[in-house]
Amino acid sequence: MRCKSLLVVACGILLSAVSMRAQNQHPSTPWRGAGPVPCVGSDGGVEPCAPPPRVVAVRAGRMFNSITGQMLTKQVVVLNGERITAVGPEAQVKIPAGAEVIDLSQSTVLPGLIDGHTHMFSPRKPGGSTEDYMLIAVQDVQNILRAGFTAARDMTSHGNGYGDVAIRNAINEGRIDGPRYQVSTLGIVWGDKPADPAHPDNPLASTVVRNAEEGRAAVRDQIAHGADWIKLYPAGAYSFTPTGEAQYVLTYPLPVLQAMIDETHRLGKKAGCHNYGGEGQKNAIIAGCDTIEHAFGLDQEQADMIVAKHLFYEPTLQRYIEPYLDDNDAKATGGKFRIIPIFEHAVQLAAATKGMKIMIGSGVDGETYVHGTEALDHEMMVKYGGFTPLRALQSATIVNAEALGWQDQIGSITEGKYADLIAVSGDPLADITELQRVKFVMKGGKVIRNDVGMRASK
Repeated sequence: MRCKSLLVVACGILLSAVSMRAQNQHPSTPWRGAGPVPCVGSDGGVEPCAPPPRVVAVRAGRMFNSITGQMLTKQVVVLNGERITAVGPEAQVKIPAGAEVIDLSQSTVLPGLIDGHTHMFSPRKPGGSTEDYMLIAVQDVQNILRAGFTAARDMTSHGNGYGDVAIRNAINEGRIDGPRYQVSTLGIVWGDKPADPAHPDNPLASTVVRNAEEGRAAVRDQIAHGADWIKLYPAGAYSFTPTGEAQYVLTYPLPVLQAMIDETHRLGKKAGCHNYGGEGQKNAIIAGCDTIEHAFGLDQEQADMIVAKHLFYEPTLQRYIEPYLDDNDAKATGGKFRIIPIFEHAVQLAAATKGMKIMIGSGVDGETYVHGTEALDHEMMVKYGGFTPLRALQSATIVNAEALGWQDQIGSITEGKYADLIAVSGDPLADITELQRVKFVMKGGKVIRNDVGMRASK
């Protein structure tokens, strides 16, 4: 019992949502403890002071310009601390005297990838402890970062309450390594039956609402607890008619959905809507949900509406063409009908729709999709989704950055933006699977992974 209590305390210290990154300030009284004088966080805890910002130059044999779509050669990226200060051809960009040089002249350097739909927490199962799931989530975000995803959007904590807020804050504070995150906390689902006091709703799972006012209140509560996004579920499960037509469950009435999205926007946040199809999916578009997720039953009318309303479409293609979907459909229909080809057609239709902004997101969840393998989605979007490798790369960088509202901070290797860089050996414009073999990762000027074999030099 004592060990478990200590673990809870340790997790609380590590992931406290209210603590801030330690500042370079010394204790107010002379340090009489072990080692060098530490720095102090806002929670009163002490920790080693961060090293001073350093000047680093990266030599890139090839460098992907995500804005123009060009693959440039013999480039130099100079950074000071966490920001890029100069970038250009090696003949024009002078490496400052004394700068540390990282030689990636035999590699392709790209902006850090952005995953538009993750679940850092595995789905909570009965008997699992908060400590266990929190520690697993720490491992998951580290695996995502090491795979080259330096930023991500997390689309519900899978029954783990506001744990995603704590993880996000711990990353921002520099306490653990992980992508730059925007999180959506619990999510909000529709309750088609009155509340039962004898069986109260699980406070760690999605909030259940039964009318518009409850919906607005749930939005306010989740944002007050730190949500960057509000996750909504306008359309539920799918099934097939006897003639093979896909049909989808409608959840919230349109006025309830509209109220929640309006409240989200009033508070300066965005909403992401989980849809498989049907009336609920159309309602999500009509109500102005910022990102339309999955959308198995997307048709041309809805695709044109998404474009006209300046929304984003985020398929999570790999997640919903996994073999278990065929297993489920075979069991439900006796092998007569499949959802996978319907979904693939929807994504291809979206890709062919002029002006459609398509994100790339994995839907990685730790059950059927392993954290750290998210680049499979880039391959699937090229293989089955109607994308070129160039479009896949731009979706995972500048398009996702725009969807998150971070286009001025990440998504391209540009002066003034964060020094979020990755490197692969080959050319992902020729072979998109290169993204599954990331060799180098830098986030905010900090080297997270270096398997290139070229040691940094001065």
